[in-house]
Amino acid sequence: LLQEIIDSFRIPTGWITMPADDELSAILNRRNELNDAIDGGVEVKHRFVKTSVYTEFPEFSRKEIKEFEAKFKTYNVSGSGSISLCELKVMMERIGAPQTHLGLKAMMKEADEDGDGAISFREFLEVFRKARAGELDNDSGLGQLTSLSEISVDEVGVGGAKSFFEAKIEAVKKGNRFEEELREEKEAKIKEEEEKKERQQAFRDRAKMFNGGK
Repeated sequence: LLQEIIDSFRIPTGWITMPADDELSAILNRRNELNDAIDGGVEVKHRFVKTSVYTEFPEFSRKEIKEFEAKFKTYNVSGSGSISLCELKVMMERIGAPQTHLGLKAMMKEADEDGDGAISFREFLEVFRKARAGELDNDSGLGQLTSLSEISVDEVGVGGAKSFFEAKIEAVKKGNRFEEELREEKEAKIKEEEEKKERQQAFRDRAKMFNGGK
């Protein structure tokens, strides 16, 4: 019986195997190569393995994840599978916590782990996981995202009408600020481009002088 057990663990002839020491050595070599690349200033992209969100986020029940998914799809009006900056802006306005353009960019930078410029459903869930673990500032954009619900007249009733309209007025003010910051950002980019062209022209002018005006 013992011999049968031993035989059951034998590797069939013809299979290519790597001894445990060699496999560990290969892993360590790969790790050293990545470290050397990072030390040399080379950007190393993270590798993400696709897994089920139910497995990756055991903190949430299936019902909770379904509710998060419904909320995510509500704001992902483009149907792209990721929430863009514009969609994030609308989302924050609808929950009563409008953000400035710079505030939205800060939220996106914090939530967008893979750097593709949008928030995937997995990244969306990660935000709520951090909130549950107490890792988010409640006053931050992401903190407000996880703690607030949409402003509704039906929910606040007549007694809450004043607060409702005050929130809407504040939303308009911040919306105007958003447009202003967006315009300032565009103007800065235009100015930067103009200065770049001026430097290039100055360089060409100097080159002509050295070449005798040719």
